[in-house]
Amino acid sequence: MRIFLIEDDQMIGDAIQGALKDAAFAVDWIRHGQDALSTLQAQQYDLVLLDLGLPKKDGFDVLRSIREDNNPIPLIVITARDSLDDRLRGLDSGADDYLVKPFEMAELFARMRAVIRRKGGIAAPLMSNGDLTLDPATHEANFEDVRVRLSAREFALLQALLIRPGAILSRTDLEDRIYGWNQEVESNAVEFLIHSIRKKLGNAAIKNVRGVGWMVSKGN
Repeated sequence: MRIFLIEDDQMIGDAIQGALKDAAFAVDWIRHGQDALSTLQAQQYDLVLLDLGLPKKDGFDVLRSIREDNNPIPLIVITARDSLDDRLRGLDSGADDYLVKPFEMAELFARMRAVIRRKGGIAAPLMSNGDLTLDPATHEANFEDVRVRLSAREFALLQALLIRPGAILSRTDLEDRIYGWNQEVESNAVEFLIHSIRKKLGNAAIKNVRGVGWMVSKGN
């Protein structure tokens, strides 16, 4: 899953980016509001984490511009502004959630999972196509009565496929969901992860479409 972090504070940004990377999120980090809007027009993301106190363009202006462009991307405001008026303004301007600093990363991750579920029209905490089930909270996968815990990158890859069951994702598509800017990607990284997942769950868990990419079935 690829996350876009918009945060001007170096220390906070480093901490959030590091925690996201440790959890195998691909994360790109921008410090200025106007630069963030330009990046959103050029790059696809699964979720935005938006600070409000930004230079060049205030976070509220960034949020308004995103929604005025009819961009439905899931977005969580992360800010030190804790007044009721600011919280109401953020939510009424189109934020999907509003989290006041300081916060625990575990809570941020839980809120991210909840927002992604709501945007995908999923009420249950588990991701499933009917055959394969993935628990984002524990990184456990279940397929044909085999239940295993996945590594962080194995989870990130399988999650990318399970978000769009039946869709074929190429190597580039998967790399974009697993790695952020300036992260070195080995040429066979995706194949290695798929081999590892299949070894744990069975070859049928992920289907290969020769010369095109990989997919998980739509299920039942």
